[in-house]
Amino acid sequence: MIRLSRRVTDTAEKSYGMCDKAAAFIPQEGLIHLELGRPYYDTPQHIKDATIRALQAGEVHYSDMQGNAALRRALTDKLASRNSMVVDPDQIIVTNGLTQASFMAFMAVVDAGDEVIVLDPYYPQHIGKIEMAGGRVVPVPLDAAEGFRIRPDWIEAKVTARTRALVLVNPGNPTGRVYTEGELASVADIATRHNLVVIADEVYEHITYDGAKHVSIASLPHMSERTISMFAFTKAYAMDGWRLGYAVASGAIIQGMAKIFTSEVTHVNTFIQHGALAAVTGPYEPIQAMIDADRRNRDLMVQRLNCMPNVTCDVPQGSIYAFPDISRTGYRAQALAETILESAGVVVEAGSFYGACGEGHLRLCFGSQPYERIEEAMDRLSRFFTALAVAPA
Repeated sequence: MIRLSRRVTDTAEKSYGMCDKAAAFIPQEGLIHLELGRPYYDTPQHIKDATIRALQAGEVHYSDMQGNAALRRALTDKLASRNSMVVDPDQIIVTNGLTQASFMAFMAVVDAGDEVIVLDPYYPQHIGKIEMAGGRVVPVPLDAAEGFRIRPDWIEAKVTARTRALVLVNPGNPTGRVYTEGELASVADIATRHNLVVIADEVYEHITYDGAKHVSIASLPHMSERTISMFAFTKAYAMDGWRLGYAVASGAIIQGMAKIFTSEVTHVNTFIQHGALAAVTGPYEPIQAMIDADRRNRDLMVQRLNCMPNVTCDVPQGSIYAFPDISRTGYRAQALAETILESAGVVVEAGSFYGACGEGHLRLCFGSQPYERIEEAMDRLSRFFTALAVAPA
């Protein structure tokens, strides 16, 4: 029998949680999927048109390994105007989605035995990458009683001589929190004093509501040299199937990441980068329209959830997720998510999928369905939780 490497056998199993369970559910007809963080909108037409033109013009050959030069120049303008980050094109590498960017980041800065702090609830797909790089995951709770805010004293208590990096997802997934500049400054202070790298997942940077302001931690004093900032076209531009993202860091870190990247895929598909260029330089109105639709879906979902017995839900400040508290039902999150699938035909994710601090919650994606389907899902869940509340113990 062929022996697989320990980086495969000794690391966390790859799982998509309730999505995997729903795939095996019979019948499939009528299921409403709220478990996956995928936009239901189509990619804006001007982005598709630019890609088609590039393909028809023969942009089908090898190109710059770090990414199309015009695209990286446009990204420097975007980063300066939107993120207050002043970088050179050589500090950017275009990647196959943020997923690849994060894999390269961990492989570039984490050695065997290094500790990596993640804020719990966390995005679980980062965990396996940390372990494959040889690192040890160190969860630090967010303060659930304060809307999942960052507690710097709790982070400080977990820093050791082996701590190498801290992962920051902002806006938060699954919590929907947009961290304040003060919270980010406290993380920056810890990172600077302990010489840590901050690996910042900012895939939801555009999707904020009610005046909440997304701040890139790399824009804070002394943080540009110790932050790997990761972005993607996936959510705001409805380009999840395109697999396009980019990473920004100091020249030395980017060159280290490029060594991994070029050994793996050489570079991102040439002609779709012209679509990314159109996304960055084109009209923002189609993107804003999608964000406005997300806001309407959010408002509907949160209002309806808060009317259900034993369910409470804070209003998310960003992202495309609601994270209701279902602890008063007396059910564990995973058991409840499975019961909802079987009884109501609605697929939601268990909060425990996002770490121990997610227990007692569910994650529902309000960006994955049109308004009418969100209404139908809420009708089903309302009936479910009403029946659950009156069921004999």
